[in-house]
Amino acid sequence: MAGGAIRALVTGAKGCIGAWAVKVLLRRGAEVIVYDADSSPSRLALILTPQELVRLQIEHGRIEDTARVKSLVRDASVSHILHLAAVLMPFCQRNPVEGGMINVIGTLNVFEAARDAGRPVRVVYASSSAVWGTLEAYGENPLTEEDPLKPTTHYGVFKQANEGNARAFYAQDGISSIGLRPWTVYGPGRDQGLTADPTLAMASVASGEPFRIRLGGFMDLQYVEDIAGIFVECLLRPIEGAYAFNLAGDIIEMEKLIHLIGRIRPGARQLLSAEGKQVPVAYRMSDAELRTKIPGLPRTPLEEGIRKTIEFFEARLGVSSTG
Repeated sequence: MAGGAIRALVTGAKGCIGAWAVKVLLRRGAEVIVYDADSSPSRLALILTPQELVRLQIEHGRIEDTARVKSLVRDASVSHILHLAAVLMPFCQRNPVEGGMINVIGTLNVFEAARDAGRPVRVVYASSSAVWGTLEAYGENPLTEEDPLKPTTHYGVFKQANEGNARAFYAQDGISSIGLRPWTVYGPGRDQGLTADPTLAMASVASGEPFRIRLGGFMDLQYVEDIAGIFVECLLRPIEGAYAFNLAGDIIEMEKLIHLIGRIRPGARQLLSAEGKQVPVAYRMSDAELRTKIPGLPRTPLEEGIRKTIEFFEARLGVSSTG
């Protein structure tokens, strides 16, 4: 790495957080290698300019491919890994073995690749708020990193295992890492999984089409540009140790979300509805420990984030803003 250049490998780079994180890394002057099983560049093309796209080194492959991941990190002079490749909760519930291969073995591959690279490699990875159990398993106070993890889904257990393995790699091999625990990320590019429904509702409002949110109850909504920026900031800070931090946004009940969207875009309330179960994950979290460790991290107010998301989709559709 001539002149100390940052050579960042982003796994799962064609996902929602990944695409935004790539954009942030490019703006920070990093050389970026993207690695993803998805051959479609749709989200990258949605988020990045053509000038940014041509700066990427794009590699296609699976995170479970141990030899490929190791050779890519070693041979491409990677200095930082942002590991976002994973399958979501519904997939893991239906296919726990395959889900474990991707979410756990894939993460082990990333840490082994960092260990065997022949140079220091920093790792930041996506954990999840799914490491928590249901709201009933805890009290009313916001959860901190000191509270016990009680996941009730395969996905949450896989993420808990990754946090434990990260600590083991630091204890044995000195690999510093940070795992971040998002709840519901929303914003342009979020189009998969049940918790994508708030974003899909915003896109539907932009196009004037009806949409039913398939979940009820409360979510902690976190704006994707903020989350991507936080991942990158954690990646670029030379913090020693193995940490897992909560991320917190704005807690809102789904019917109140519909009312808020309706305030931003009059008429939207007639297009939207919500019906379904509460996500079985506690949603009251504190991210004070993260923000104390790394001050100055972004946090967009919910109404502003919703407005920016709707305006993004309106611009893509050529629709004039009416809010």
